[in-house]
Amino acid sequence: MNLKSIAVYCGSSPGLLPEYATVAEELGKFLAKNSITLVYGGSSVGLMKIVADNVLQGGGKVIGVIPEAIAKKVVHPNLTELHITADMHARKKMMFDLADAFIAMPGGIGTLEEIFEVLTWSQLGFHSKPCAFLNIAGYYHKLFDFLKHSVDHRFVKQEHLDMFQISNTVEGVMDALKTYKPKIFDKWIDRK
Repeated sequence: MNLKSIAVYCGSSPGLLPEYATVAEELGKFLAKNSITLVYGGSSVGLMKIVADNVLQGGGKVIGVIPEAIAKKVVHPNLTELHITADMHARKKMMFDLADAFIAMPGGIGTLEEIFEVLTWSQLGFHSKPCAFLNIAGYYHKLFDFLKHSVDHRFVKQEHLDMFQISNTVEGVMDALKTYKPKIFDKWIDRK
């Protein structure tokens, strides 16, 4: 798959472990080196800033998409392109439209909400863009345990879990996104 742009969802905080920032730097440098545009939340703080700064320092393109209410507090001042939206719904739709693929790095509730929305749309067959978790230092292990629990309790199909890619390295997640082959499965379990 030819990836020209990737939306990265990640923390507006740097997180506890130094590995989070290290891998955010690596991802930013990788995107710049490979001429892949970063689409992200437009913030000047946390892992978001680290990824964006490293893309920009590498001569890459960064598109920030941020709601007006947040822009007043933490907008990144040096982006290639900045879109200020009326609200979060418009932000997420624009980020979806601008991206060929999606990566969730460590982050909080907003990161989870954003990646799960695009995963849900994929599950429903609304798009076939690849979605991945960059599982730095095992950050998402417990989430994956819970999702397996959801499969065991017949609320999620294993085929839908298998649709999203998981890696603990930048190279691994990028390879997974590039080689992704979309599959569509009926969403419902035990529907009669």
